[in-house]
Amino acid sequence: MNKDIYILAIETSCDDTAVSVVKNGSQVLSNVVWNQNKTHQKFGGIVPELSARKHLKVINYVIIEALETAKISFSDISAVAVNNQKGLIRSLVVGVSAAKALCLSLNIPLISVHHIEGHIFSNFIGKEISFPHICLTISGGHNLLICVNDYFNYQIIGNTLDDAVGEVYDKVARVLGLSYPGGPVIDKLSKNGDETKYKFSRPMTDLDSLDFSFSGLKTEVSRLKSKLDETQTNYKIEDICASFQKAVIDTLIFKTLIACRKNNIKNISVVGGVSANSRLRELFSEVGLKNNLEVFFPELQFTTDNAAMIGYVAHQKFLKKEFEKLDLEVYTDEPLV
Repeated sequence: MNKDIYILAIETSCDDTAVSVVKNGSQVLSNVVWNQNKTHQKFGGIVPELSARKHLKVINYVIIEALETAKISFSDISAVAVNNQKGLIRSLVVGVSAAKALCLSLNIPLISVHHIEGHIFSNFIGKEISFPHICLTISGGHNLLICVNDYFNYQIIGNTLDDAVGEVYDKVARVLGLSYPGGPVIDKLSKNGDETKYKFSRPMTDLDSLDFSFSGLKTEVSRLKSKLDETQTNYKIEDICASFQKAVIDTLIFKTLIACRKNNIKNISVVGGVSANSRLRELFSEVGLKNNLEVFFPELQFTTDNAAMIGYVAHQKFLKKEFEKLDLEVYTDEPLV
């Protein structure tokens, strides 16, 4: 009988301290995330130094909680996986240092996983998606269209030229006087707004390009808010939120559909923090049905930064014996391919 493989995975790329135990690649026994939103809310965004200090303070407790939730001990762990590529350097160092210490003390393999790679396969937890497929990866730090041909075989076909879509949500929320993080707040307010009230542009949809640019849309919202403040007193923030959100989603859908047609692909995987957006899921699903495309979304717990997605990818690397030495380094902006 084959021995069960238990991967303890660590993800500290930004402001979430996440640790997960994944059994045999598909069974998530624990998925613990210690969130720092309250710490950074008053600043309207992530403060890197504060983020790293919080990681350092709680990382050991989160590891213990993940093991206790999974009902296993340190001696059961087959390998430790960690994201060492893509993120805030001080935050990454905390996670990588913890992973190295565990591997050294337990004499078990160390596995590195790229943050984006984790998001790509977050949709594989609990479901099967055939290759190839188009993966739209959207969060506060990245905005990519990727042709996923197989495990560890990717082609980036679209990128952001400026702000990632999640970053734009946060900046627009700040313009509108809303709290951080902006994505969930704007999504909630949009439910009571008229998404046809204001005519925002759909950036770069008039070009033969799969790249994205959302900084201009942010400026449009800022100018509209200033104009309304000067000329009106009874406008609804909900209408601005809904109209802005519809412009973003229309743009994301348009580019993704073009990517499918250009590559003759019928499966779409939408991942990352922004993939939790309720209106985006609704409209993507509708478009998928109309165009005979299958659209997949991760479970909500796997949309934002989490360690289960790192554990899933690490299991594939464990089977191939792709292990790292204990001098593993950290890379803040290492490209996926």
